[in-house]
Amino acid sequence: MTRPPQPESSAVVAATAMFVEVLVVGIGLLTGLGILAAAIAGPDNSRRLAPVAGTPLAAGAALAFAYALGILIDRAADTALAPVRRRLRTQSFPTSAAYAQARLKISEMPVLAARADYARSRLRVCRGWILNSILLALATDLALWRYPVHHRPLLVATATVLGALAAIGFYLSWHAITATGYRKLAAQTTPPPALAVPTQPRAPAPEAP
Repeated sequence: MTRPPQPESSAVVAATAMFVEVLVVGIGLLTGLGILAAAIAGPDNSRRLAPVAGTPLAAGAALAFAYALGILIDRAADTALAPVRRRLRTQSFPTSAAYAQARLKISEMPVLAARADYARSRLRVCRGWILNSILLALATDLALWRYPVHHRPLLVATATVLGALAAIGFYLSWHAITATGYRKLAAQTTPPPALAVPTQPRAPAPEAP
């Protein structure tokens, strides 16, 4: 009798999810760098380089480079947001040891651990795209000034506002996910207080005859 296939391990699923997260963030950074490079090169040089950029070899190299850039921008964003992250964590965990102990406890609960991994996945994407939004706005502004376009001031203002709004939106999302994650982790790993059992009053001793 053929045994049913075993479900994919959670470690493999988590590794795949992290690869996708890093790639999504890295593609955003690579796009911003591409726009910035095109703006610096100018219209004539960009037209000459366009056929090379469209080859399968260049596409494969860009995908690999995007993953490497995703790791870089994720670490940069995490470092930049570290003071805010530590402040949010101390609101739910007084010490780093208490937080580490809570993480250890949650890893022993598969359902809750999967939910925590999903929250961290969204968190990584949001924090990476805070920096990506800023870079894309600046690169787009520079490209609009270098290339001949109509209504340039309006387009530059629009790109700047949209980039700022995107960065603010990703930051607020990261802040909310981080704070909520710490609160949930503390609530899920803190044992409920023991209920006090009311003591029965002692019966008075019988009087001696």
